[in-house]
Amino acid sequence: MTGAILDVTQAEREQRIAAARTAVSIEHLAKTFRLPHQRYSTLKERALHPFRSTTFDELRALRDVHVEIREGEFFGIVGRNGSGKSTLLKCLAGIYRPDAGRVTLHGRLSPFIELGVGFNPDLTARDNIVINAVMMGLSRREARERFEHIIAFAELEEFVDLKLKNYSSGMAVRLGFATAIQVDADILLVDEVLAVGDAAFQQKCFEEFARLREEGKTIVFVTHDMHAVERFCDRAMLIERGAVLEIGEPREIARAYNELNFGRLVHEASGEDDEHHRLGDQGLAEIVEAWFEHDGERVKQIAQGQQLTIAVTVRFHAEVAHPIIGVTLRNEMGHTFFVSTTEWQGLDLGTRQAGDRMTLRFTLDTPFAQSRYLLTPSIARAGSGADAIDIREDLTSVHIHATQHTGGLVDMPHTIEVEEA
Repeated sequence: MTGAILDVTQAEREQRIAAARTAVSIEHLAKTFRLPHQRYSTLKERALHPFRSTTFDELRALRDVHVEIREGEFFGIVGRNGSGKSTLLKCLAGIYRPDAGRVTLHGRLSPFIELGVGFNPDLTARDNIVINAVMMGLSRREARERFEHIIAFAELEEFVDLKLKNYSSGMAVRLGFATAIQVDADILLVDEVLAVGDAAFQQKCFEEFARLREEGKTIVFVTHDMHAVERFCDRAMLIERGAVLEIGEPREIARAYNELNFGRLVHEASGEDDEHHRLGDQGLAEIVEAWFEHDGERVKQIAQGQQLTIAVTVRFHAEVAHPIIGVTLRNEMGHTFFVSTTEWQGLDLGTRQAGDRMTLRFTLDTPFAQSRYLLTPSIARAGSGADAIDIREDLTSVHIHATQHTGGLVDMPHTIEVEEA
């Protein structure tokens, strides 16, 4: 029953957003930065070399970004470092002027981009709150009325009369966040501010944005946290090298981001060209190759919960009776997560002759936590499996990515039932 109510609520929210007018219109936005090869650090250098030629590199931070965000929508922007996310937010905030295209905003704007900018380090928190709140549009009376709530939210009651230059960086950001959320804005631009403070304060930030979401605020949210994207966002956009790759449902965008991000990391750190330990007597048989597959295609990364196949190719150089083929998966910490052999599965490979070649496939589900997993395939003589012919430790690897981090070693599929007392 509860699930049905939640489904209706979500459906109503989607209908309301679809019928709402546009709050943020980004039309074919482009932004390029010129990076000079020769930099002058003093006026004297410029005076001594007035005719020195100056050349530039061009960094195309944004390329034809086009999207409309509706009133009340929680819109996520994700991408790797340097993809152009923060540049886009600063164009929306008016900090940067785009080279091409247009930004149209319908409503009062509040940027949560660089929290604490504008604070005076020689003033106390009390004075900074009032000044900053007034700068963001509140009256002096409103700023004073909300002062106690701001201090309580930031958990800085004991440091109200301490000058900000004596604050830690985390304390200053918490104060900036607590002040910024007091602004009665229609559109909020949020850049990674949920990463501030300790775990308890981060939870308060999550709850605050949940409240703003329910109040129908339009929120443009830049983050690397795919769990937050799925938890809050109605839609999301994946950006890479300044260009929009995809706009769609949060879960699909989160998966696309992980595939883009971890696909590159796994390629760079696969370790396939590194030396690895090899044990046994390869004169009888050898492991030629091993790899991972999903839906029949070779992969170096896969989403948590998808089916994964481990493929191992073996070649025999002499007669081997009833060989045992096995695989072991370990995470980067060396914890063993999966072991299987043909013997345990009741599979007898018979007697193999010199020249025989075969490929075995072990297929399993992947409730494993996000990590890189290393594969050790093995061939052994009949018996306990301890009499090794060939063991290739950490021959290859796969990265399992997920959109949330539970802190567990595995994320087992499970259900939760609620029984009212």
